[in-house]
Amino acid sequence: MPAHRRAQRGFTYLGLLFAVAVLGITLASVGVVWSTQARREREAELLWIGDQYRNAIAQYRNYGGQLPQALADLVQDPRVPLPRRFLRRLYADPMTGQVDWQLITLPGGTGIIGVASSSQDKPIKQANFGAADAQFADAQCYCDWKFVSSFRNRWGAAAIPAANPATNTAPP
Repeated sequence: MPAHRRAQRGFTYLGLLFAVAVLGITLASVGVVWSTQARREREAELLWIGDQYRNAIAQYRNYGGQLPQALADLVQDPRVPLPRRFLRRLYADPMTGQVDWQLITLPGGTGIIGVASSSQDKPIKQANFGAADAQFADAQCYCDWKFVSSFRNRWGAAAIPAANPATNTAPP
């Protein structure tokens, strides 16, 4: 076999290796972008679901004057014989994929006033939250995003104070 044919085969092989390397790098960068986008979508879903829980807890309390003792009370109100729903179903935490919410309760565990994610991951979103979620800015983990219902008494004053992030309970 002539020498120039062997050199051409080596060059083709080198070109093919280079093409595979470029393809691998491109696919890796696409994977990173896709992963980041998927996480941003889960964050948006967490904000929506957290707001649903916050509103359902407020409606539960406004309807009967009591706080729910379990999240299941928001799906099927045990205080009345006919089915009354404040949520269609118990939503899973989008960051963990489980219904493993941290429950935020009043002192002594007398009722649930909010929920928080169980995820310890650092959020991508660090600013530009809505008014109800402004305290989420610069959070260190998703577990710092606490969706707490606030209630007003008939004079417009806050009836239940915000939760203490260190203990997941409202102050006395």
